[in-house]
Amino acid sequence: MSILIVVVCALAGYLVGSIPFGYLIVRAVKGVDLRSVGSGRTGGTNAYRAAGLPAGIATAILDTIKGVVCVLIIRALGLGDATQGWAEAMAGIGVVLGHNASIFLNFAGGAGGATAVGTSLVYLPAAGLAALVVGVFFLVIVGYPFMASILAALTAAIGLTLAAVAGAVPASYAAFGWGIVAIICYALRPNIVRFAKGQEKRVGLFAGKGVVDKV
Repeated sequence: MSILIVVVCALAGYLVGSIPFGYLIVRAVKGVDLRSVGSGRTGGTNAYRAAGLPAGIATAILDTIKGVVCVLIIRALGLGDATQGWAEAMAGIGVVLGHNASIFLNFAGGAGGATAVGTSLVYLPAAGLAALVVGVFFLVIVGYPFMASILAALTAAIGLTLAAVAGAVPASYAAFGWGIVAIICYALRPNIVRFAKGQEKRVGLFAGKGVVDKV
């Protein structure tokens, strides 16, 4: 395995992930800096809060596509069995890190849930789709965006790990899965604390109930 190639792929992933679609969409639609609205994060939930449902959906879709495109580009390079899996996995971790700490926004960003789902869809479609279903359920029905992001990442991680144990995907994909769980949990630790205190706001079908959150 070429460590240099893997590092370059991780950096490329970070740059792709750093593209702040939510920030750009809200700036275009409302003329405001998304970092100054609501939670200050640049993901779909805060874009919805700042500029309405279409902006939120567009942001979530584009953030998902970031993950898909990033891994597909690395895969198209055909780096060989010894390097390919880790190059893709580290590019995936890089794209989520870039989304959460964009170099173009002074390292502000989102929580990484949609981007992680998009990346997982390429690694193992079944795991990515399961993560998407879990994420949408906890966002729309249960109503907690932070929980949707964490549980979607956890679903993907479990699916990738089971597939890796069965030999269906490289072990590096499982490493990616647990890496994004750690990254997303770290980004959402204030929400976890508020939830434990009963102070986290619900959105989706429960919009308007509770206090303002920071998702």
